[in-house]
Amino acid sequence: MTEERVRMIRQRLEQALDPQSLEVIDESYLHVGHPGARDGRGHFRVRIVSALFHGLPRLARHRRVYAAMGELMNTDIHALTIEAFSENEA
Repeated sequence: MTEERVRMIRQRLEQALDPQSLEVIDESYLHVGHPGARDGRGHFRVRIVSALFHGLPRLARHRRVYAAMGELMNTDIHALTIEAFSENEA
C-alpha cells in the first residue's frame, strides 16, 4: 500500500508540476501510534524542483502541491511536508 501511495503522489506531481527533480519519502514509520496515523493514512515528505514555482511565494507553491494531490489528502495522506523550489533555488 505504501509503495502505491508513493507512486500516486509522484504521478500527480509529475503531471501537474513537470518537476526537474522530485523525491517522495514515506515517513509514516516515524508516526506510528500518532492519532492521525490510526486511520491508515500516511505521512509523506515531498522535495520538488519545478520551473512553475519561479517567482511564487512559499504558500503559493504549497497550494499548487496540495491541488495536485486532490482527494489523496482525504483518502491516503494524513500529513505532507513540502520542500518546493524553483530551478534557480535548487
